[in-house]
Amino acid sequence: MNKVILMGRLARDPELRYTQANNVPQCTFAVAVDRPGKQPDGTTKADFLNCVAWRSTAEFISKYFAKGNRILLWGSVQTRDYTDKDGKKVYVTEIIVDNAEFCESKSAGSGAPYTNAQPAASAAPAADSQAGDGGYFALDSNEFVPF
Repeated sequence: MNKVILMGRLARDPELRYTQANNVPQCTFAVAVDRPGKQPDGTTKADFLNCVAWRSTAEFISKYFAKGNRILLWGSVQTRDYTDKDGKKVYVTEIIVDNAEFCESKSAGSGAPYTNAQPAASAAPAADSQAGDGGYFALDSNEFVPF
């Protein structure tokens, strides 16, 4: 079974491209994942893993995530090789992302997370939330919802 579940922070901004043949969205990015345990000096080490997402997952990641944002993703490990311009064989290991999720609130992230997201008109519950609505509020059909 080839299944990977990772939680880490984006080490660089996602890059969205489209394939030439079919115009399919492809997003590449790197995720810094902390290794368990601490070093003798109290620091932690991280692995920087190259990731590739396709289609709607690629568009979702490129739209709502930026460098420094925390992300939860799952997919599989894939290896490939190619010959570079000098004739040398190059081996590449990547995480092929099947799905991704947010791991922190908008205000908890570093930098400016979800920079392309548009806030709802009223993010706070109505003042009369004691009327039995549980703090929920109705959304206008034209409001943006990121999920």
